[in-house]
Amino acid sequence: MNLPPLDIRPDSSVVLLTGAGISAESGIATFRDSGGLWEQHDVSQVATPEGFRSNPGLVWRFYSERRRQASLVHPNPGHFAVSALEQFLASRGRFTLVTQNVDGLHQRAGSQRVLAVHGSLFKTRCSSSECAQGLCSWEDHSLHFQDVPLCPGCGSMLRPDIVWFGEYLDPAIESAAREAIADCDLFLAIGTSGAVWPVAGYVDIALARGARTVLVNLELPANANRFAEVHLGKSADLLPRLLPGG
Repeated sequence: MNLPPLDIRPDSSVVLLTGAGISAESGIATFRDSGGLWEQHDVSQVATPEGFRSNPGLVWRFYSERRRQASLVHPNPGHFAVSALEQFLASRGRFTLVTQNVDGLHQRAGSQRVLAVHGSLFKTRCSSSECAQGLCSWEDHSLHFQDVPLCPGCGSMLRPDIVWFGEYLDPAIESAAREAIADCDLFLAIGTSGAVWPVAGYVDIALARGARTVLVNLELPANANRFAEVHLGKSADLLPRLLPGG
């Protein structure tokens, strides 16, 4: 099928929102996959603050496995097409990538302006809200631990820098995402279920702005009716044809 590219000028303001679907095409198991990473564990055990307090060792083992799997896969053509679009807009346009993915594949594909609203597998932070240590890069720590690592600043347990169920998004990151969407000409959502809030509502910010809304997804998500243009299929196949530079 001949798919014409999206009309994106070099001076456009573009926001891309990506979800688990684009990473799934690289081999990253998603939350909803049958037989996926989460199946052997109740969400409350490994992806909530309560689960971490109850059994931090289990949580660390779970995320160590997720990091291991993420390190074994590679960015796919969809990731590289997103990076190429950023380069296309670099001199005259504006580009922001908002991703729900924590695997770092966009960064490995060359994307620079990335707002990772759900955090990163490859960063840690202190579990104490009173600690001034902040984030600790994984370059400072081994990927695997015999014991739960402790904060070098205050001695409290370190935890993965992931937004768990029941937690709020980082206010600064979410504010930056909302500001970019409120000033965009094109809002393109890729590989997202449209069911995780508040991110599922970002398309409404774009609609209020009067931006063009485009969806690229394997199947229709929960909020598909909010998009003016829908392309169904694998993002690795569609994005190189839809995006300039891809």
